[in-house]
Amino acid sequence: MRIRELETLEAFDQALADGLGSLHGWHLQSLDLSTRSYELSRISVSGGVFLGCRFAAGSGPGSEADVRNRGGLVFPTVPDVPVDPYRAALYSPEELYAGLDTGYAGTLDAAAYAWSLEIRTVDRTLASALHDHAIDDALEEFVEGRELVGVLGGHALRRDDPDYRAAAVLGRELAGSFTVATGGGPGAMEAANLGAWLSTAPDDAVDEALAVLAAAPEFTEVTAWARAAFEVRRRWPSTTESLGVPTWFYGHEPPNALATSVAKYFSNATREDVLLRACRGGLVFLPGAAGTVQEIFQAACANYYAPATAIIPMVLVGREHWTRAFEVWELLGSLAEGHAFGASLDLVDSPQEVLPLLVQHRRDRG
Repeated sequence: MRIRELETLEAFDQALADGLGSLHGWHLQSLDLSTRSYELSRISVSGGVFLGCRFAAGSGPGSEADVRNRGGLVFPTVPDVPVDPYRAALYSPEELYAGLDTGYAGTLDAAAYAWSLEIRTVDRTLASALHDHAIDDALEEFVEGRELVGVLGGHALRRDDPDYRAAAVLGRELAGSFTVATGGGPGAMEAANLGAWLSTAPDDAVDEALAVLAAAPEFTEVTAWARAAFEVRRRWPSTTESLGVPTWFYGHEPPNALATSVAKYFSNATREDVLLRACRGGLVFLPGAAGTVQEIFQAACANYYAPATAIIPMVLVGREHWTRAFEVWELLGSLAEGHAFGASLDLVDSPQEVLPLLVQHRRDRG
């Protein structure tokens, strides 16, 4: 049976107008149905799944008790959680940073991180798992119809570093042919999202935006760092979509505000897996340390066992970095020897070499 979803009241009302008489096989996600009691009372709810929906008070027709009694499966709201465990959409930077005018500590992002550090009880563990499942579902909808390229790299890269500018230029170039996705944090990840944001802006916008960002070059002072990014968004409005996939597991790394959509997870393991799987157009690894090395070999492991048709191209940028500072390339070559993914594995000196390689890999896949 194909599961169908209703994620807004407008969609619910339209489905009824189109003649929907039974919710069997339907998932209703985080809807306020308190004003739809009459409509619920007139259709079959048996086999319908209600995820965090709200109903009219009491036990009359269309109430939660009535829906349960008639065979609806109701997953209750979870109290004292700063985020909606059943949310139907990815986050926006504005949503995560709501309250920034009073400082980062007052934002939704900070509240969610603080909540994640509290004692892990069954209800909290369940709420975080439900939340990450909902983000999975929303991310799947975002990915559909898009070809994503992931840009991964070190979070410590300062905004006034020349390598930050190079990563921004790379994101700008990639956005003309792919949808840019990153780990959603600061450093090289933010730079790539910045480049995508500015992909349709005049050429001089990159350096002008970098000058704005350089006023808060590091994310250690989150409030000023985030405000500078929102100033860039204000000065250079954009319609170019890009994705950030950060995690509250690394609470010291705030999400960057230059991705247009943010899939933020409580579980870092889940976040790493979905980010690498979603980027079917390729994975670009800029210089980084432990986290980037982990991502390289996680992607290599998936490619090692994947059929030829499912291999994701991998491009490592920075020959000196990946052969001397971190001797990753030689081990990757050993893994790839005799395996199909070796043909989709590249090491280059500069970000300017990345786009032609990924476009060629796309042609080779047909």
